[in-house]
Amino acid sequence: MSAAKLVTIYGGSGFLGRQIARIMAAEGWRVRVAVRRPNQAGVVRTYGAPGQVEPVPCNVRDDLSVTACMADADAVINCVGILVHEGKNTFDAVHEEAAGRVARIAAERGVAHVVHVSALGADPASPSRYAASKGRGEAAVLTHRPDAVILRPSIIFGSDDRFYNRIAAMTRLGPILLVPGANCPVQPVYVEDVAHAAAMAAAGKAEPGIYELGGPDVLTMRDVARQVLVATDRRRAIIGLPHWLAGVMGSVLDAGQVVVGGLLTNRILTRDQARTLRLPNKVGEGAKTFADLGIEPTAAPAVIAEYLWRFRPSGQYEAITASAKNLRNN
Repeated sequence: MSAAKLVTIYGGSGFLGRQIARIMAAEGWRVRVAVRRPNQAGVVRTYGAPGQVEPVPCNVRDDLSVTACMADADAVINCVGILVHEGKNTFDAVHEEAAGRVARIAAERGVAHVVHVSALGADPASPSRYAASKGRGEAAVLTHRPDAVILRPSIIFGSDDRFYNRIAAMTRLGPILLVPGANCPVQPVYVEDVAHAAAMAAAGKAEPGIYELGGPDVLTMRDVARQVLVATDRRRAIIGLPHWLAGVMGSVLDAGQVVVGGLLTNRILTRDQARTLRLPNKVGEGAKTFADLGIEPTAAPAVIAEYLWRFRPSGQYEAITASAKNLRNN
């Protein structure tokens, strides 16, 4: 195993990072998973042979920590990202400064391949603080590593996602399903497809540049809600939440986080997320895409039923219950 190439994955215990680690371990790489709390990332060890996948402590806000995790690496993948501010982990610190730090140190150490995971809609001029910080992070990466591969995925879905699962959880609350940004176009992308793209780039199988990664279907948030209702076998009235009202709700919830001194983090809806839902989240014309990598993206309906079953009225027994009803009707 010592002769195998080594990849360092910053944020490798997260939703996307775990899948990248699993794929690269299966391809024979040694995988170093750089995370804040390695004691909580033990599951990644099971992705390979003993000693092949190793979680190590890392603070992406610190040069020495990032450098130590990059020792002897043949490739580096940065998929560290946050959706809300929490303590010192702000959008600027994580998406911009840390991204530039990883790229700069990779350049100093002569790492062969650098992969940076950004987000669709990244733009320094965006009204969304999240998207703007992602855009500045891309610029910081390219300043130090113009040969980097930058991946811009749309909203990522998969068994542990915070997208379809969150909407499915809302279907339990009553006969009405409130959907912020109901007419906003999105292009949900499967986590394994993005992970395969990152693994290809780390192996030098992708040309440098920016790749916009979206699923095969462009949907509105209302369409996404309908997909969830089908997968969960529920009937709900889908009501679009006006942008102004979503902004008010986000502001109130943000204020609540401030009032309690940050003891609780607003993970429901922030004002910035409400602002983001005003913006289209789909692949642009002329962009490099999955097609340039030879990957055919997976549609959400082919996957979400496999993990949203727990939100059905009878959970895992829904099919049995339906079968029993058919017997009684016959």
